[in-house]
Amino acid sequence: MAPVPRWAVYTTFLLSLIGLALSAYLTNAHFNGAQDLFCSDSGFVNCAKVTTSSQSYFLGIPVAVLGLCTYVVLCVLNSPWCWRMRSRWVHDLRVVVIVISMAFVLWLVAAELLIIKNICLYCTGIHIVTFVLLLLIVHHYGRRVDDEADQFTS
Repeated sequence: MAPVPRWAVYTTFLLSLIGLALSAYLTNAHFNGAQDLFCSDSGFVNCAKVTTSSQSYFLGIPVAVLGLCTYVVLCVLNSPWCWRMRSRWVHDLRVVVIVISMAFVLWLVAAELLIIKNICLYCTGIHIVTFVLLLLIVHHYGRRVDDEADQFTS
């Protein structure tokens, strides 16, 4: 099996940082008022309506906080250092976290479209980042990082 290319390692780390930034922004907006979001507040794109709906909580915890915690974990698991770890459990945990995250994203998208009937651009950004991470992580699951590998190998 081909090793994980460097571009995939750095791309998953960069995407995790983007997800972390978006989650941090939404968490800040949650605690400081959704009115502070730089987003439309009318029409189909309505960040304030989405982030203040009853679906913006899961088991009493703000979804933004759950996203922030998830992306802190993903930043660690997708760091180049963790990709190089030889312990199988780290790579298994990476897959488990991203699969659970994607399942949660699917529920959130359904809630946005079917219950709230609005979408949030920041949430959609996180959903896209999570989906791309899922594709990359699952595609490279079981492979090892080869420090000697050419960065353009697949």
